[in-house]
Amino acid sequence: MQKYRKIIEQLFLETGVRINGPGLWDIQVRDERFYARVLKDGSLGLGESYMEGWWDCLRIDEFICRLLKGNLEDKIRGNLRTLLLYLSARIFNRQSPARAGIVARRHYDLGNDLFFSFLDPNNQYSCGYFQGTDDLTEAQRKKLDLICRKIALQPGDRVLDIGCGWGGFARYAAEQYGCTVTAVNISEEQIRFARNSCENLPVKILHEDYRQIRGSFDKIVSVGMFEHVGKKNYRTFMKVAHRCLKEGGIFLLHTIGGNVSRVNCDPWMNRYIFPNGMLPSIAQIAKAAENLFVIEDIHNLFPHYEKTLLAWNDRFQKAWARLAGRYDETFKRMWEYYLLSCAGAFCARHIQVWQIVMTKAGAVQPLCRFGEEGANAWRSETTSEENGGQYA
Repeated sequence: MQKYRKIIEQLFLETGVRINGPGLWDIQVRDERFYARVLKDGSLGLGESYMEGWWDCLRIDEFICRLLKGNLEDKIRGNLRTLLLYLSARIFNRQSPARAGIVARRHYDLGNDLFFSFLDPNNQYSCGYFQGTDDLTEAQRKKLDLICRKIALQPGDRVLDIGCGWGGFARYAAEQYGCTVTAVNISEEQIRFARNSCENLPVKILHEDYRQIRGSFDKIVSVGMFEHVGKKNYRTFMKVAHRCLKEGGIFLLHTIGGNVSRVNCDPWMNRYIFPNGMLPSIAQIAKAAENLFVIEDIHNLFPHYEKTLLAWNDRFQKAWARLAGRYDETFKRMWEYYLLSCAGAFCARHIQVWQIVMTKAGAVQPLCRFGEEGANAWRSETTSEENGGQYA
């Protein structure tokens, strides 16, 4: 056991982390089995051992950030299970229509009480936009409006929302911009809530896989859903969006992504949080969109997601007293590790979050401006006589 400890101590020290050290990012090891577990199972063992109470850390996000910046994952590759996960993703379509509902049942249907304990009033389970604010609710409202401005949303537009969550964007777009929204989802819990939330609005919530979508739309958005599509289905997704988008329309894809093209995700995240998830690279997205869309703009919001995740964890911790009756302590440690390790990954620039604006070939280029200054310019220019009342 002592030799395993020395190996881990040295590896961690190279990243600026000390075992039982005084720093906020230093970990306090409670069980000596931790060292062999991490060497054997890599990131899976690291996450599982935290869930089991084998170690603690005051700032898990800072700890993970340092490990990733130090490329520790390349030094501890994990075991045969990790290899089998990789091979399975290479060979099989793990996000096929028959398997697409797994993540809905195991994650999104966990219970609205859990998610609503830490989300904002619009129930946005994606990156906020902390431009000029430190408040999560305001940041999520700004994110919604940023998306609406980027797609030049106008009254009367027919909008498709692929993977609508609890219907927050659909409701916002209908109420604030006077458009008609068709939204698709496969999570029973989210669909039930979204239908009630959008009642009496020109919003239709459909229970169907994105591959089943039919119709023609002026604008299309997909926020935080592409992470569940999978490499083998990226081209199919883009073909569906292309088929459904009217000539001259705008498509906005909001997705977390990785710096390197991969076919699977972190083993711990796959097992406990997002089964069959996969983060696309820019290269994979561009390849899938080739000869279908013109990529007009890519906006990286990574620092905003770190703030979002930290805000979610803060709210989750404050709400735990009323959640504890349904979820046990292991679940609590799993969920906080999920939120904080993701925050650390964004801090390390290990993962990104992009808003990608696309149009069909031949369309007029849309404006893609950010922040409050851009908001007024967008609204004035989209109705100017110079461009014939169209987006510029």
